[in-house]
Amino acid sequence: MKVRLRMVGCRLNQSEIDAMARQFSGLGHEIVDSPAEADHFVINTCAVTSEAAKTSRKLIRDFHRANPAGETTVTGCYAQIAPRELGQLPGVGRVVDNGSKSQLVSQITGQWIDVFDSEPHEREVAFGRTRAFVKVQDGCDNACTFCVTTIARGAGRSRPIGEVLREINYLRQAGYQEAVLTGVHLGSYGHDLGDRAGLTRLVKALLSDTDMPRIRLSSLEPWDLAPDFFALWEDRRLCRHLHLPLQSGCDATLRRMRRHTSQREFRSLVKAAHAAIPQLRVTTDVIVGFPGETDGEFDQSERFIRSTDFGGLHVFRYSSRPGTPASRMRNQIADPVKKARAARLLTLSKEMEARFAETLRGSDNDVLWERVHGASPEGYLVSGYTDNYMRARATHPRDLTNVITSTKLGAYTDGAIRGTVKDIGAARVSGKG
Repeated sequence: MKVRLRMVGCRLNQSEIDAMARQFSGLGHEIVDSPAEADHFVINTCAVTSEAAKTSRKLIRDFHRANPAGETTVTGCYAQIAPRELGQLPGVGRVVDNGSKSQLVSQITGQWIDVFDSEPHEREVAFGRTRAFVKVQDGCDNACTFCVTTIARGAGRSRPIGEVLREINYLRQAGYQEAVLTGVHLGSYGHDLGDRAGLTRLVKALLSDTDMPRIRLSSLEPWDLAPDFFALWEDRRLCRHLHLPLQSGCDATLRRMRRHTSQREFRSLVKAAHAAIPQLRVTTDVIVGFPGETDGEFDQSERFIRSTDFGGLHVFRYSSRPGTPASRMRNQIADPVKKARAARLLTLSKEMEARFAETLRGSDNDVLWERVHGASPEGYLVSGYTDNYMRARATHPRDLTNVITSTKLGAYTDGAIRGTVKDIGAARVSGKG
């Protein structure tokens, strides 16, 4: 069977799609890029904003138009909260809720799966990734008033450490250079098992019991972290990038959002992280136009963001989601106001990213090269990411895809840092220091 896989939304959705790709391949099926070639489509949907839901519906319709004979299986958060709506779209033969998602490939193929008992396939990295997204946790016990994810994903639950180790060792054998730990509420890893230091314990186990060259943590809620957590970065295989969602820099707005942080607490955490981890890049999420956000509250939020040492922002316009407390709040903000506020912060984000890039100029950093974009008389045009998640570009006589090299970083232009590859043999792939 030929299968086309697509996702909308977060890194957790990406990790699930990547796992499905490995499972289909391990059972002897072929992953294809063209919908016209596919016998079956799988779409992992998102419902975090109305735009994400719209994109999910469009993908389903586009696949059916491209290949009316193909069957579509839909899963993900949008499928969880609106199964009847999605089940009526053309070509949809199966809607799988989040609780049954781990058995989706078996449901489609009728085959039993234990992909980690088999040898890694040569096509693993050819799925298009040198970084593997690994789901270690699902669900969330928070109650942010704007978020539909708690409704769609359910209560927090953690995978056993041994199972995560097994998957990452498998991925390393398959040739991946970086594992990205993902979850709905990653910082709560282990809490459902009675272990309040579960994430620390997991990271230590991965550093000691795997030889994955890079381990990256995805989004972490700021209230889950204690200052001593940052001591883990003494092992330089941990990537120096933290994404700490703020959502607003105004305490009054944070209270309406039911976020368990404040300006003072958030600023203290970021300072502790920077003090412990040299060349750390901290990025964040910000929602503009939350119900009741006055011009004064937005200005206060913007001032706080400007005063915090961020290396970039993800900016979202508030989107009312059915079933959330915020959707019932008064003083909903008009779309033109949200657009104007988002534009201001997006401009600020570009300034922050460029400022962080300037702090790296002249330094030597490891880059994991991920793609070839063409060639010139001097060599291949390659791009990849530093461990602090800055895009880098270079020209080199060799195709460096899926290779980590020591690279001298130069000027930042057009969203990327120009680099000069120093010595492929000198690339650091494990150990402290």
